[in-house]
Parts: sequence; structure tokens; C-alpha cells
Amino acid sequence: MLPDVATRRDLDFTYSLIDRVFRLSLGELADFSGAKYDGDFSLTLEEAQRRKHEYVAGQIGIEPGRRVLDLGCGWGALLAFIRERGAAGVGVSLSSAQVEACRRHDLDVHLRDALDVTRETFGGFDAVASLGAFEHFCSPEDYRAGRQEAVYRELFERIASLLPIGGRLYLQTMVFGPNMIDPEAVDIRAPRGSDAWYLALMQRQFPGSWLPWGQEQIVRCASPNFGLVSSESGRLDYIETIRQWRLRFAAPSWRKRLLKLRLVPRWLTSADFRLAFTSGVSANGACFERELLEHYRLVFEKGDPEDAPRPARRPAG
Repeated sequence: MLPDVATRRDLDFTYSLIDRVFRLSLGELADFSGAKYDGDFSLTLEEAQRRKHEYVAGQIGIEPGRRVLDLGCGWGALLAFIRERGAAGVGVSLSSAQVEACRRHDLDVHLRDALDVTRETFGGFDAVASLGAFEHFCSPEDYRAGRQEAVYRELFERIASLLPIGGRLYLQTMVFGPNMIDPEAVDIRAPRGSDAWYLALMQRQFPGSWLPWGQEQIVRCASPNFGLVSSESGRLDYIETIRQWRLRFAAPSWRKRLLKLRLVPRWLTSADFRLAFTSGVSANGACFERELLEHYRLVFEKGDPEDAPRPARRPAG
């Protein structure tokens, strides 16, 4: 039986509920993962997102004739770039609104759990990318039951089964940072503005999701199937990305006002919704600034099983 991940209901709460607000703020092909400024914060958000896509293309080989899987494809920004480069892209998402938005742009996207993607159902791929979805693959229940590494290992095994030897995986994800506090201390009743309060607020915004413990845990779980090619911290770039998103979301629009009015009944009936979306603060921005969270761009390459070390044989007798 497959381990639990953030459920469709969890991801619909985060992404589908305010889907149209996202698209009105960030564009029809909204890119809701950290951009790549490389310290040049004079770039526009669109330029930095384009730089990220170019970087991904160079790392995993997005070019004509290649077939690329996007795990957790969001609103299809990377898939549109893959198509632009002459490659064939396939995406999966657990957000029904994201899938519908992608299909409106003729992108090949499926409402499916990343752990259900197999060679039998989707065929093989030359490369795989996952930008901002890895955060949702382990649930708090998995973590508390001690299953976190088993979840990651199974995911990497499945991805490896889709790739040829030498095939690459680009993985962009948040992780818990060096200043992460004891998870037991995370509490929405903690003083407003405290580390515990900000982390609890993030749990409300991303229910059903649990982060990896640094890049080390990811690399360790990938190692039976993948070797790490490169690693970059994107924490400062993500802080700037969040700042730009907040400016876009705050920009006045009568269409956004009408949409927000339609969410008033949800605001009145759901304490979690009020905390998640109307607290007036950027929980993830604060967590990155305090290094409670980190952010990495990781590139992996599938190794040859024949090259894997084998256990030493015991002498006979």
C-alpha cells in the first residue's frame, strides 16, 4: 500500500480555492515556485522565472525530441516552456483547478498522485522535474509514524523506473532550515510573531504537508537510485520571489475584489481559512528570513545499478 501524501482535498484547499486570484495576479500560466535571481534583484519576476526555466533546461536537457515529466506541475508554467523548447511535456497535479487551467492551454496534464505515475500508465521519460511539489509528498502523519524516509525512497524508486541510466531529475523544494525549532513547540496559540506561530500558520496554509530535514535527508533517500550532480541554495531568491508575489496579489483589480467577496462565506465558517489567507503576514517569507526554512535546487542523475556497491561476501566455512 502506498504511503499517504497531502491529499487532493488538502491541495485543493491551498491551490484550487483561490485559483482565479492566483491567475489574475500572476498570469494564466502562474508560476508559483521560487524564481532564480542569482542575486540580481533588478530583474523582474518574469525575467527571474524565465532564468529558472532556462537553468532547469540546461541541467536536465529540455530540447527537441525529449520527453519530460513535471511532477506537481501547478498552472503549467514549466510545461509551456518545455513545449516552447520543442520537447514533449507531461504533468500531474492533485489540484483539480490547476489541471483544468493547464488543459485550457492544451497542456498534457493529469489529475493524479505523483506516487501513482508508473511506466505502465505513462511510459518512459528522458528527464523529470519537480518544482515545489516535494514539500507535499510526506504528510505530518507519515512523519509522526516514522515513515518519512520510506515515502521519499519509494518516490525516488518510482522516478528512477521512468528514466534511462544517466537520466536526470531536477528537484526544487523547501526544507527545514538550520534554525528549525522542535516540531512539538509549533502552536498557533503561541505569541503572534514568534517562530512557533509563523510555522503553525504555514501548516494552516499547506495542510497535509511535511518538509524534509535539510537537503541531506533528500540526498540520502535518493542515493540508492540517484547521485547528486549539483546543489544550490535558493533561500534569498525565494524571499524576493515572495515579496514580488505579495505586490502582485495586493495590486487592485475589480475582478479580484469580486472573487474575494465570493470567499466571504468560507471566511465566516472556516477558522483555518481565516488564518491561512487573511492573517496579514507572509508566514513563509518570515520563515525563510529567520532560516527556519531553507530552499534548494537539486540536480540528480540516475546511476547504473551495476555500479552500485555490493555487500561483501562472507568467507565459506
